[in-house]
Amino acid sequence: MPFYYDAIYWILLIPVLILTVYAQVKVSSSFSRYSRERSRRGITGAQAAYEVLRAHGVHDVAIRPCAGKLTDHYDPRDNTIYLSQPVYNAATVAAVGVAAHEAGHAVQYAMGYGPVRIRSAIIPVTQFGSQFAFIALMLGLFLYSQPLFLVGIVLFGLTTLFQLVTLPVEFDASARALGTIEGANLLDEDERRGARKVLTAAALTYVAALLMSLLQLLRYVLIFAGRDSRRRR
Repeated sequence: MPFYYDAIYWILLIPVLILTVYAQVKVSSSFSRYSRERSRRGITGAQAAYEVLRAHGVHDVAIRPCAGKLTDHYDPRDNTIYLSQPVYNAATVAAVGVAAHEAGHAVQYAMGYGPVRIRSAIIPVTQFGSQFAFIALMLGLFLYSQPLFLVGIVLFGLTTLFQLVTLPVEFDASARALGTIEGANLLDEDERRGARKVLTAAALTYVAALLMSLLQLLRYVLIFAGRDSRRRR
């Protein structure tokens, strides 16, 4: 890769790395801080998830505990919201925010939210791309095969596309969560600010991941273009 392309990559990489580290630290610190702040109404994470589902007319989603910390997720395969131990039975501001967010994902699937349907549709090709992109890229480099390297770029691009589609899904889930928390009065106004900080920090990690993926994709494209221009000389 020409020096100026390499320089551009590293110049862009530094702020993205800083953002990535900041986002991870912010998630951990925000969750820890507001996990120590008990909600005045005593609403647990499981109860908050139930309230979000009920507010949107969704009644067939199970809510179960799971092991670990920050392992909370909604699994559309068994239509179940899994909440970690620090969230499921905890009556804290962080627990309410995280649980409501995961319930927001369940609501998205129940209502056929567009971006979540797109994300679900591309999961198989994304999984294939994530498994074989690096292999194709490395073989393309070592064998100096432009067609094979291009295949690797396309496969890697699928994972980037998945992360791009994930952004509106995550933002919408948080918006649904915060809207219900306010509408159902699950948290007081100052507590809602804490829940918003937790969810904003979590969203920032997805932004950082997308930027990192886009930057890496750009690097591969520049390598491909540089090799192609040299081959034509």
